Amino acid sequence: MDVKAKVDELVNMLKADPKLLEQFKADPVKALEGLTGIDLPDEQIKPVVDGIKAKLALGGAKDALGKLGDLFGK
Repeated sequence: MDVKAKVDELVNMLKADPKLLEQFKADPVKALEGLTGIDLPDEQIKPVVDGIKAKLALGGAKDALGKLGDLFGK
């Protein structure tokens, strides 16, 4: 399995569904197990959770920077 591709796929799914995103924020491991259908020990799924959190945070930072640029007319 290509972990990077899977992380990208899951990030896109979470961004597209606010309810799913809230579930991920509340219990990331359970949310990912539900999305993937794979029940892994927490220590094995934690790197995937961390990768998704990083991508979601980066996306939020990009949005914020874009809005900031709009204030100054880019």
